[in-house]
Amino acid sequence: MALTVKQQIFLAIALAIPFLQVAISGDPDILTDFVVPLGVNASLLDGNFFTFTGMRPLITSPPPTNFSVTKAAMAEFPALNGQSVSYALLQYSAAAGTVSVPSTLFATGVDDEILAKSFKTDVSTIQKLKAGLAPHA
Repeated sequence: MALTVKQQIFLAIALAIPFLQVAISGDPDILTDFVVPLGVNASLLDGNFFTFTGMRPLITSPPPTNFSVTKAAMAEFPALNGQSVSYALLQYSAAAGTVSVPSTLFATGVDDEILAKSFKTDVSTIQKLKAGLAPHA
């Protein structure tokens, strides 16, 4: 059955309406996206106000020897005021190669059945892993 011209126009409009709604959606008031801190002249704000550089040293510095926290909250980064967001990076003092995880797990006195349940496998697989990790004479 062929559609009449009137039906074709109605169908085209009905299909276009959802796309028009998406196309016109947006932020109703862009000026409320951030809150200017007290004592700061809003006319002096530029891109530097919205750029947090506190985590840049993480890229070039060696891993910490102790547990450390680097955070970007409103106290460190005033541009977050009104955003309800913060960021924290936790760094642990793990040095690669100092702890052998397989031998730490499988060369201890932990029962084979407990290891099998923990790794969701059977006891024979755990015994094969232990045999492969046993020290060679």
